[in-house]
Amino acid sequence: MALPLRPLLGFLLLVLVVVAELPDHVRAWGAPRYHARRGRGRFPPPRKHHRPNFHPGPWIPAHATFYEGGSGTFGGACGYDDVVREGYGLETVALSEALFNNGQSCGACYEIKCVDNPQWCKPGQPSLIVTATNHCPPNYYQSSDNGGWCNPPRHHFDIAKPVFLKVAEYRGGIIPISYRRVPCQKSGGIRFTITGNPYFNEVLVWNVGGAGDVTSVQVKGNKNLKWTPMKRLWGQKWVTDAMMVGESLTFRVRASDGRFSTSWHIAPKTWQFGQTFEGKNFRH
Repeated sequence: MALPLRPLLGFLLLVLVVVAELPDHVRAWGAPRYHARRGRGRFPPPRKHHRPNFHPGPWIPAHATFYEGGSGTFGGACGYDDVVREGYGLETVALSEALFNNGQSCGACYEIKCVDNPQWCKPGQPSLIVTATNHCPPNYYQSSDNGGWCNPPRHHFDIAKPVFLKVAEYRGGIIPISYRRVPCQKSGGIRFTITGNPYFNEVLVWNVGGAGDVTSVQVKGNKNLKWTPMKRLWGQKWVTDAMMVGESLTFRVRASDGRFSTSWHIAPKTWQFGQTFEGKNFRH
């Protein structure tokens, strides 16, 4: 039996009005109104809120000396095995107790100028960009202004001798400087060197751009190993007793400016202790 035309048209009109009032994702009967191919649509994926790139800090007065050594010793307290081979060159510095911050500052970069001493400062006050790779320990047997240069709360830089000469005469001994934090300019990605054994995994994190210093490291496998925080052993060596062997590894690094960098599956399932893997770096 045929339905009366007027009630049927009224019913259809009511349905159209109701559908028009529904939200887009419901009106499309479950199909999101997003064109993945063109990246357009009324409901695109949420934008990621990125922190700004690391910027230079304010100039701060301090003092500097120099110390002897070589590529295998200038990275001692931070865990860097060879600062030249690992890309830091000899433009390195040992930080005083107040700046070293129990190894937290390892990898941070500084711009240094010799100031207010025309007798020992090089003409034109050239800048020196250095990376923190070592610790200048305090000497409490000497006063802070006479030998105990690295005693707290002094801000002091003990610079590798070969590059100290770029800003001052070595005969000056101790020189007044101005310094500031600057972004670390690195070539390539963050490097992860895995050592230790299956029950004590040790990872050296190096060649970090941006802020340069690392505040936390997490590791994740592709199978059983979930996101696991690593503990700072010393400097930029991080450890965990979680079982990492046999898993494809992903590392997530957080720098002191709050930015994260995640390096997905950079170590294959067949990785071996002693190997180094390259991940994603921070933008400068």
